[in-house]
Amino acid sequence: MLMADQVSNNGQKTVIVGAGPVGSLAAIYAARRGDQVQVYELRQEIRAESIDSPNFTKSINLALSERGINSIRQSQNEALLATVLEGAIPMHGRMIHTRKPDGTTLEQAQPYDAHGRYIRAIDRAQLNKCLLDELKRFPNVALYFGHKLTGANFDTNIAWFEKKGSSAEGSRDLEIEVEFDFLIGADGAHSATRYHLMKYVRMEYHQEYIDALWCEFGIPPTDTSDGGFRISENHLHIWPAGDSMFIAIANPNKSFTCTLFLPASEFRSLESKNNQQALVSFFHQKFPGVVSDLIKPEDLFAQFQRNQHLPLINIKCAPHSYASSCVILGDAAHAMVPFYGQGMNAGMEDVRVLYELLDQHSTTPQASTSDRTFARRLALDAYSAKRIPDAFAINDLALQNYEEMRSSVKSPLYLARKHLEELISVYLPSLRWRTQYARVSFENERYSEVAIAVEKQGRILFGLSGVVAIGVVSVLIGGFSRWRGINNNQLLTKWLGHLVHRGQR
Repeated sequence: MLMADQVSNNGQKTVIVGAGPVGSLAAIYAARRGDQVQVYELRQEIRAESIDSPNFTKSINLALSERGINSIRQSQNEALLATVLEGAIPMHGRMIHTRKPDGTTLEQAQPYDAHGRYIRAIDRAQLNKCLLDELKRFPNVALYFGHKLTGANFDTNIAWFEKKGSSAEGSRDLEIEVEFDFLIGADGAHSATRYHLMKYVRMEYHQEYIDALWCEFGIPPTDTSDGGFRISENHLHIWPAGDSMFIAIANPNKSFTCTLFLPASEFRSLESKNNQQALVSFFHQKFPGVVSDLIKPEDLFAQFQRNQHLPLINIKCAPHSYASSCVILGDAAHAMVPFYGQGMNAGMEDVRVLYELLDQHSTTPQASTSDRTFARRLALDAYSAKRIPDAFAINDLALQNYEEMRSSVKSPLYLARKHLEELISVYLPSLRWRTQYARVSFENERYSEVAIAVEKQGRILFGLSGVVAIGVVSVLIGGFSRWRGINNNQLLTKWLGHLVHRGQR
């Protein structure tokens, strides 16, 4: 693959709408293949934004897992990947915060993976800066900030952008016309590209707001001279409360970005009270140890009043492309709730899958324009056919994971299944049995195939043997092995192997 300063012009002009992580990565892929790339971003210069920037309406924290890492890796730039990972914080598992019967607080660690694999917390602005800095190294890339997509003709391959701030106050901004061979829309959940694409395809579109809002909070570093972390930086901290939850993820500056997820009706109740004591009492009841220990009461109330209370949206649409001219990626194609930490990772995987298919259908640089256009159309049709089932699957899995995070993580049944599946994964590797979380976060298996495999595993565990049988046998095995001095895991593994083989026949 060509280095940034060695690319050759292949004669194709690719326009990318959106300079977030997904759009920036798509631009790197296109530039490395010799496209003349133009990136248009609605926001002004975003590399200057930081963790304190008021321009972000999304949570600063992102969870970077194998799919995102692999997609950066496949851009054939190890230095870029090393730079991205250098600023990330490993998260080895969840830390569940609850209360004991006597009222004291309790922390319970739940590792993500029996094999020691982990995800990473990364600052959104820092990741975006790394990708944009890499783009600046390409002579065939031009970045245009403050440009709003106002129209597109995907038959004639022309797009129109308004240049923000280009005219006197009160008058319409200057509109420019841009020709392209290929346009990629990576402009988020409220995508202008998707809006204009709908005029050219019979798009099935489903938008759902879940009955919860979110609000961001912050835990500051300790008051000591070194300003350390107040809680473990290597865990995703969760305070589950049934219909709501509070989470915290570490930042490089030793603070934590926190998010409150709460039914809309409870947000309205707290807003109507507009009272610090009511909010503090609510947190004491629901999320033990947060107020006073981690966030001062006055800071909690100030952040609740200052920060927006925002909805959570889930979007499915099909198709994701039109002819040879346009495709939408990331949130523009499949915005999802954040409970699996897969939004950005899925978007980056979109880029990898798209360019794998474009490469498979590529023609020689000497091919005619019509031949190259036809090949690109075949690739985009293949992309929509392949990626839509995966997008639908991860959207559904993310919704299901909300129940797991806010409630199931405390359930003995959930913990029993997790332990059983990890035992099978470790001691019976030939069965290729993995937990759903491991399949989603630490592998590159298609999301749609993950859903099928996990459903099959569930039928084996709970359909054949029954929930009660698993619990009883586990208890009996534990007691018998302690009485006879037999290794508990060895005996349980033999039984599990027999059970699984029965279910797979």
